[in-house]
Order: sequence, then structure tokens, then C-alpha cells
Amino acid sequence: MVRIRSLLPGLARAEQRVAKVVLEDPAAVARRSITEVALAANTSETTVTRFCKAVGVGGYPQLRIALAADTARTEARTSRNLGGEIGPGDDLASVIGKVSFADARAVEETADQLDVAQLQSVIDLVAEAGRVDVYGVGASAFVAADLQQKLHRIGRVSFSWSDTHIMLTSAAVLKPGDVAIGVSHTGATTDTVEALRVAREHGAATVAVTNFPRSPITEVADHVLTTAARETTFRSGATASRIAQLTVIDCLFIGVAQRHMEASVSALDATRDAVGSHRLGVRPDGRRRPRETGK
Repeated sequence: MVRIRSLLPGLARAEQRVAKVVLEDPAAVARRSITEVALAANTSETTVTRFCKAVGVGGYPQLRIALAADTARTEARTSRNLGGEIGPGDDLASVIGKVSFADARAVEETADQLDVAQLQSVIDLVAEAGRVDVYGVGASAFVAADLQQKLHRIGRVSFSWSDTHIMLTSAAVLKPGDVAIGVSHTGATTDTVEALRVAREHGAATVAVTNFPRSPITEVADHVLTTAARETTFRSGATASRIAQLTVIDCLFIGVAQRHMEASVSALDATRDAVGSHRLGVRPDGRRRPRETGK
């Protein structure tokens, strides 16, 4: 299901209709014949077979088996009807349950499908980079800033940009040995795609963090790290997509920190001490002030 959702925008129109039938009720499709699914999608059996191959299963029988297994794994999690969209008639308790369920699932599904080899390659690049520029606009800008702040804390030269002109001018001065990372849930944000393209033209290694592995941003990325988050009518730009991105970012950061373990720990300690005096109840030397008694 995660794979089908991620590949949906890149499928042919008739195949998208098949995908929507599958996504709407995977348990039912697992019990239907190929003819029934073709009729439901207003297409042919040949198109259903092409869809199966496009999403990485050999044919319709294999799709049914995969859907049955996927449904069995998620049945217990959705037993409280938390897996659906938020409707206008949902009470607040239902909204809380659905939001927290979606956020938790985004993390779990992102971790399950994250390509370890791709992540390791990106860690190797960032760990040795002379400079790392991170691009993102809108909600993705917060994720870009988070990565920049993390890398900066362990002494890696890093910048995050969300203004289109600054992104492009920044990308234009990158060079071989530098890394440019573009964060875009849809993978179709023009500003971020263009910044990665310019960075690549000037010799920098490029990385995309996106929910859709066949989106435009992947065409200008040397490496692609994918998330697995669902956005619905009520949750466009939702926390789930950012949490999924932050999960990938956190794994990347920790991998880079491990490569320079001693220096990273030293830098983290130094930055923690530097801001320690700005916390209430903490003295300039980092020790906690004794609690005052009386007036």
C-alpha cells in the first residue's frame, strides 16, 4: 500500500484508476477477480496487469496475495476506525485518535521502506562534504532548517534556504565535494527542484527527500530518500508528512555524527554548555541553581 501510494502520481491515467480502486478497499480487491477490478476501474484486464508490474508485483495473483498480507498486518491497528480520513462530522476525540494514528503510521511506514543503502551513500557524502546546503519551502522549510541546525551543532558547515532567489544563488556557488539536499513532500515544488538542478550543474552531489520516488525532483537528484506519509483533504501539509521527513533527517544526522563520533560528542557538549546559562534555574557554569526558600 505504501509503494502504491508513492508511485500513484507517476502512473498512467488508466493505471491510476486501478490504484485508486485498490487503495479505497484493498481487502475487497484481495478477494476480487481481475475482471471485477477492471470493471470497477473502468478499464481493461491488460491495464490491471500493467498496473501490477508498474508497482513491482509480477501479476494480479501476486497483487492479491500482497494485499491480503498487508491487510492482515494493519487490521488490528485500524480496528478503532482510525485509518480513515477526518470527516466534518468527527468529534474531537476521533480527530485526536486519527491524527495521532496517522503520525505514528508515517514514522513506522517510513522506517519500513527507507532504503538503507541509499541512506548510507548520503551519509558518506554529507560526512565528507565541504559544505551542505538544504533547500525547502513551505512546511518543508522547517525540516530543512532542522537538518541545518543539527549538522551545525556537530561542526559541519551547513546552510538552509527557503527563499527562491537565495536558494538559486547559493546553489550556483556550490562545487564538487559539496552536497545539496532538497526537501519536498510532493517532489514537484518548482523552487526546490530548480535549486537542486543548479547545484548539480555546478558539480555538487544532490539528494532528494520526497514521498514520491518518480516525482520531478528525483530527476535532478543523485540520491533519493523516500518517506511514507498520507496527506488528505483535511491534512494537506500535515504534521504526518513533516514527521516522516524528520525521521529520515534524524537517521541521516545520527549516521553523520557516528562517522565523526569524538568530534561530534565534543561539539554537542560545547553547544549544550554555551546555551546552558539561558535556561531558567541553571547557573552560567551549567550547574543548577539551588531552589530559593521563603520570600
